[in-house]
Amino acid sequence: MEDDGTTRAVRAQRWSARLAVLAAAAAVVLLVASGLGGVAMVFLVLAGTVVTAAALWWALTRRGLVRVLAVLLAVAAPLTVIWLQVRSGVLWVMLLCLALGAVAAGAGWEALALDARRKAQPTVAVAPPARPFLIMNPRSGGGKVERFGLKEKAEGAGAEVFLLDPDHPSDVAAVARAAVAAGADLLGVAGGDGTQALVAGVAAEHGVPFVVVPAGTRNHFALDLGLDRDDPSRALEALTDGVELTVDLGMAGDRVFVNNASFGAYALVVQSDAYRDDKVGTALQLFPDVLTHRAGPRLTVRAARTTLASPQAVLVSNNPYRAGDRAAPARRDRLDRGVLGVVSVTVESAAQAAGLLRGDRSPGFTALTAHEVVVEADAPEVQVGVDGEALMMAVPVRCAVRPGALRVRVPRHRPGVPLARPRLNWRRLAMLALAR
Repeated sequence: MEDDGTTRAVRAQRWSARLAVLAAAAAVVLLVASGLGGVAMVFLVLAGTVVTAAALWWALTRRGLVRVLAVLLAVAAPLTVIWLQVRSGVLWVMLLCLALGAVAAGAGWEALALDARRKAQPTVAVAPPARPFLIMNPRSGGGKVERFGLKEKAEGAGAEVFLLDPDHPSDVAAVARAAVAAGADLLGVAGGDGTQALVAGVAAEHGVPFVVVPAGTRNHFALDLGLDRDDPSRALEALTDGVELTVDLGMAGDRVFVNNASFGAYALVVQSDAYRDDKVGTALQLFPDVLTHRAGPRLTVRAARTTLASPQAVLVSNNPYRAGDRAAPARRDRLDRGVLGVVSVTVESAAQAAGLLRGDRSPGFTALTAHEVVVEADAPEVQVGVDGEALMMAVPVRCAVRPGALRVRVPRHRPGVPLARPRLNWRRLAMLALAR
């Protein structure tokens, strides 16, 4: 009997698991065989990592001479570890163990990928729109509208295009509503996520489909829709050969967001007028006060029967971000689960900052899902970053999800959303490796 595709995939999965287990076992044997020196170096590397993390916390929360000394310590700690490894003659052991660990991790992820298969978000075939209307920001993304000829290509596909004038700001929501009143049966935006959210809210309000053209800088919404961010003109194929999917929308008060609403450190920093021109310098100037609660209100967050007291940073997202996938943490696998994602970080000391190295197992890190999130503060207003736009909102700020609120038209042929990298479950890998 000839092997079918499933049988070949299962065999490849088992051999990948065997390679992962063997490489991991070889790394452990090599460390043990190297004697106490090799084992001691493992603890030394861990200690150096903790010291570096603590030093970075001091660098972010202090100014002047203390910040300079903290940066020097953050650089000196790993260099000292490497120097001690060279002096003791075990550097080659550590490098070989790292290589074996990389092989074990890569093979393990490959083996577990078959377990992580998921169903793609369903789409439905639709007829092309009769009167599509697109709003384009010519300055967004460093001028992608002109560079990719988006206006001309959209008009060639039968769309009416409204070009925003940066010198005379327009109310894009009002422009979109006027277009629907004039007979537009599809709305679209070539611009950043903040503009996308405003027009998406209008499209959901009037029940017309929405097209995303990733002409902004980051285009996170387009990324999670599986669109091609390198060539935004490909998104215009949705006007002539598109399919439709239904996604959720998030709400922060009465403001729509397609990606997230942030509270705390990031929201405070983006309020600064200097942030747009000097992001790093502004953050370093403000972080010492922001992260130690000397600036900004203290927050209290309530979600899913959980209360988070005084977090430094809170991110409420339209559907949860991937958990445990450090290769692509700012990705969402689905936009139709009908829940909000909540990520919170609370750090009060250098020791807690070092504890964040444990990832989502750290006591200072919280990740959960909820249908509603309430953010309170010890001030009448709180800073909020809504899809990157800096706003002030009266407290309490209620965040909610609108399941299936938006119909999104996407090209029939698009890159899609890559699978999340699975967690390395060594028990599962061992079972696969021993399977016959």
